Parts: sequence; structure tokens; C-alpha cells
Amino acid sequence: MSARALLGIDIGTSSSKGVLVSTDGRILARAARPHHTAHPHPGWVEHDAESVWWADFLALTRELLPAAEGFELAGLGVSGIGPTLLPATGAGEPLRPAILYGVDTRATAEIDELNAELGVEEILRRGGSALSSQAVGPKIRWLANREPEVYRRTEKLLMCSSYLVHRLTGRYVLDHHSASQVDPLYDLESRDWARDLAEAVAPGLPLPELVWPVDVVGAVTAEAARETGLPQGLPVTAGTVDAWAEAASVGVREPGDVMLMYGTTMFFVEVLDRVRPHPALWGTCGAYPGTYTLAAGMATSGAVTDWLRGLVEGDFAQLVDEAGAVPPGARGLLLLPYFAGERTPILDPDARGALLGMTLEHGRAELYRAALEGIGYGVRHNLEAMGEAGGSARRLVAVGGGTQGGLWTQIVSDITGKEQQVPAETVGAAYGDALLAGVGTGAAEDPDGWNPVVGTVEPNPDNAERYGAFFDHYRDLYESTKRTAHFLAEQQRTADR
Repeated sequence: MSARALLGIDIGTSSSKGVLVSTDGRILARAARPHHTAHPHPGWVEHDAESVWWADFLALTRELLPAAEGFELAGLGVSGIGPTLLPATGAGEPLRPAILYGVDTRATAEIDELNAELGVEEILRRGGSALSSQAVGPKIRWLANREPEVYRRTEKLLMCSSYLVHRLTGRYVLDHHSASQVDPLYDLESRDWARDLAEAVAPGLPLPELVWPVDVVGAVTAEAARETGLPQGLPVTAGTVDAWAEAASVGVREPGDVMLMYGTTMFFVEVLDRVRPHPALWGTCGAYPGTYTLAAGMATSGAVTDWLRGLVEGDFAQLVDEAGAVPPGARGLLLLPYFAGERTPILDPDARGALLGMTLEHGRAELYRAALEGIGYGVRHNLEAMGEAGGSARRLVAVGGGTQGGLWTQIVSDITGKEQQVPAETVGAAYGDALLAGVGTGAAEDPDGWNPVVGTVEPNPDNAERYGAFFDHYRDLYESTKRTAHFLAEQQRTADR
């Protein structure tokens, strides 16, 4: 019998990645492809499903398939940015570009509408999350209000992963995790569509069949095989939102396990023993059947350091070295990393970045250190909110490009006082897609041993008191500048218009 392999494809915000993995977890080939994210109006963030999602899928599979020679493909898993809203016809043809997740803030008026109509407490009780820019329900209402002709023609509610699954298999399904972010259309306790709320928010919209990310929902059709080069009949699992696939890739599956994803944005996923709603966080279903999670996300993290690197014209390695020589506290600088508003736990799209304490003696090393520390305070703020909700954060696993170099993760451990584990493979969601496909098809050998821990970041207790004082002022700085930040946000919108 020939060796078998699994394929994982993930569509990200600014790039897509794919991996070919042996059934014991060894990566046989990798591929990546950058793409364009559209910002047609202030607060709007969109992807064209055909030219971004499907084109990337085709490019990645064609690049990876030659490495599968000598292997039998046993399964395909997909994931993508989410939650997203892609209205489509009954045949699955997109009716407009997809409206992206919480970075798209167009539906603020619709959030207020739905809160008034359905009740803030009822929405939180049923769906596990308060309405925010992350929720799909207000964006569906926005579509009905602002683009009624598109809404009238909509017969399918697709996300990135479910769009790919539909193109590959013809099935109209959505995994429970993704569905649990279509607030307020999903009931978290019953793990089913909240039909009464769905009819109030999205009247007449046919909702997809609910499945779990590991479920095999179909096989590659003859038409999809001709277009992709994949073998007809290849089993396809339902897939999910990228962050939950990435959490699966590093073994975050037991209550108290937390994934910290260091990237352009910062994302947190903690596995829970039961539903634990919190008004400042996102309560969802997990990647595995019957599980729940609590999630949090910062609107910018690596995006701030990238912005700063471009501003001072340095490379990352040099800036990390220089910032590493600066003592904790960045010689008296404090930064709020709210450069694109903030998601959890303040849920304020009009929050703005701030830098306090500047003198003529400060240089780029202090600025870069202050940026990393500001993100670290944001991490602590989110972890404390997760603790208030009942999370234990007994094990933290660090993933993403920001784990390279060591300074960022060390600062976060020093600020939070928590150890972080670093796994052998941090390639991300695509690896998790392959793992979920392997679990779903039964092809994965020892899935618990796929991605062992190879490093640990220990907090330095000598820095705890100093960072604790800075954290208190970090919390105060947002509250004391919020009114001015909101005024400036409105001025920015006026200038854009």
C-alpha cells in the first residue's frame, strides 16, 4: 500500500498558505501566495471570492500536488478568515465581494438596531457573545438595509471555508464554530440555529446545514477535479475559521488550553468546559464536536510594529536587537496599540493609538520596545477578561510569525506572568486543516503527537512589579483619552469623505 498524505489550505487576510502533510504529521511541501485586500470605503474590508479565495486555492493546490507523487491523497481540509459574509445565489455564485470579519466596521448602526430590537442580555444569553463588528448578523442586516437587491437574490450564506467546500463538493454546509459567530442567529446551548432570531434578522434566508469541522461532508466532484487537478472522490472535511484550525494544529483542545497567535493581529482561543458568556469576549463552539471556546482578538499587533519599521526604515532583526537593549518600561514610554480601533475587551472601533511620555532623548529603540510592550499590555488585558469569564488559562501555546526572535514572546510572558509553550511547527492554520482532515477521515496517525512542544518562554519575575505599574497606567490611559480619541476618529472619517 502506498504512503498517504493530507492536504491543508488556508485563506488568510493578506496571504494564503497550503501544506502537504504525511499522515504522521511531517510536512512534505509548503506553498504561500499573497493577495489583495480591498478597502473600498472607510471601515469596509472586503475580498473578492473568485479572484482571491478560489484563485489562491487553485494556485496553492497546483503548486503542492507535484510533491504528492508517490503518495495517495487521503483527505483535504480548508479554513479561512472569518467570520465573513458572502451572499451567493442558489448555485453558489457570489453576489458581491465578501464582507470580512471584525476589521470591517460598517454595521455599527445595525448593531444598535438589533440590540434595541432583540435585547442585549438576550443576545448574550443565547449566542454567548455581545454584538460587535465581529458578528455576522448585523452585517446581514446591513445588506438588507443598504443593498436590498443583493439581499433579495441571496439564497446562500457562505463563509470562506464553506465557499471552498461548496465549490469542491456542491454541499451547502457550515461548521458549528463558524455558525456560532453568526450572532445572533445561533443558539450556543442547543448548538443549533436560533430560528426565531434568524427570522427576525435574516427573514427568508436559507441557512446551511450544520456540521463539525472534522466531519467529512463530501468529495471532490468531477468538475472540481478538472479545475483543480485534485483526484475526483477525494474526501473533504467541513473546515472552519483559520484561528480555530491553527489552535487545533498546536494541540489546543482541552479545557484551559489557550492559543496566543502572534501576527498582524493578535488572537486568543481558550477551550472551555461549558458555555461561559462574557459581554467583552466571543463565546463560540470549538473545532471538535461538543466543545466550546472563548475567544478574544486585538485589532492590531504586528501591524503596529510593521508600521513603525516602515516609519524608521529599519529591518526587524535590527530593531529587535536595539529594543532588547532597552530596559523594561521603554525608558518611560507607554503606547496604546489601538491603531485600527480595538476589538476585545473594549470593543471600541473608534479607539485610537496613543504614545505618551516622548522626549527628545527617545529614539527608535525605545519606540519599538514601547510598541511590543503596549501589545503585551493588551494581551494581559484580554487574558484577565477571559479569567473573569471563568477561563483558567492553565496552558498557553504561542504560535505565529511573532514567535520568532524571542523578544516579543518574552515581553508578553513578563507582563502576564505566564509561561508560554512553543510547538515544533507554527506554520499555522493550513497545518491544522490537514490535521482536522486526518482526524475526520481516520487517516491521521497519532494526531496528539503531530506537533510536540520544543520550547518554553518563562516569565522573568524581576520585571513583574515594574510592568504591573505600567499596566495600571495603560488601563487608565484609554479611559482618560477615550473622548478625545472618538473626536479624532470622527475627524478622520470626515477627512476621508
